[in-house]
Amino acid sequence: MQKTIFVVDDSSTNLAMAEEALEKYYTVITFSSAAKMFTVLEKIKPDLILLDIDMPELNGFEAIKLLQSGSETSDIPVIFLTGLAENEIEAEGIELGAVDFIVKPFSTPVLLNRLRNHLHIDELIRERTKELRERTSQLERLQNSIVFTLADLVENRDANTGGHIDRTTTYVRILIDALMESGVYLDEIKRWNLDSVISSARLHDLGKILVPDNILNKPGKLTPQEFSIIKTHSLGGDKLIEHMIERTGGADFLSSARLFATYHHEKWNGRGYPYGLKENEIPLHGRIMAIVDAYDALTSERPYKKASSSEEAIEIIRKDAGKHFDPRITEVFCALKDKLEMASSSAVI
Repeated sequence: MQKTIFVVDDSSTNLAMAEEALEKYYTVITFSSAAKMFTVLEKIKPDLILLDIDMPELNGFEAIKLLQSGSETSDIPVIFLTGLAENEIEAEGIELGAVDFIVKPFSTPVLLNRLRNHLHIDELIRERTKELRERTSQLERLQNSIVFTLADLVENRDANTGGHIDRTTTYVRILIDALMESGVYLDEIKRWNLDSVISSARLHDLGKILVPDNILNKPGKLTPQEFSIIKTHSLGGDKLIEHMIERTGGADFLSSARLFATYHHEKWNGRGYPYGLKENEIPLHGRIMAIVDAYDALTSERPYKKASSSEEAIEIIRKDAGKHFDPRITEVFCALKDKLEMASSSAVI
């Protein structure tokens, strides 16, 4: 398929020369101004742009900035056409994203060779990028498969908490979205790979694999000794995920999973476990999961208790702000009652 070249120059002579040199090999579309080019870019995406620098209204440097800022145009190779062979100009152009400079007046062989080289390089880059995206997608599918398998293993062992993992992961997504929208802890959250972090929340109870069945599935209330054994699941999850990280060389989703697993029973006032951390000493992942985990426990039926309504659960959580829960997260969470109720019946990630 013949490649398309845009040529932008306010000189009709230069446009004619470029068209004559290239039309045998490429589809050439010429423009007497950058503004006219941008109107056509909405319909046609070229394989390369030859762009004059010194033009009225919108010069080449201004035009490439606009190209680089557009999601659909930022990857188009740009070669500047210039009558000024100066190092400072070339340095600025390269810094803005140009792949090359061609000094006017240009010869046909030079123009053709430069274009062929850059089009070939661009094609190789696109091929490698496509391969990398495919490999990344495969790794993400593998990662999600592992996460879901481990989470299902935990869920199937615990007869008392059916659907807990799906629901809490759904609530985590809702809460993180709301925190971002309200600007609460935004500086930290915007650094996260959100899909990876939310998926890793499924492993927050991984340590329950290490808890004996007779305690994990006890139909009645736990004794203090049994509860102390249940509490070991936080450190158990920490150790299991630490071993995974050591064997795999580490991965973002495992690091996030470890934070969820280890710290989701810490309390804002320092009276939680396993380390008795308080306030911002507790990683944000743990503070988020603490409130989500509690809400699901309150609104779920157990052999030893009835399920609380969403309103009742929200009120209990609100009263525990500043004691059990991060007060800023609590304020955002308690405003989500309707969304949480809607999600609880169909927790799909």
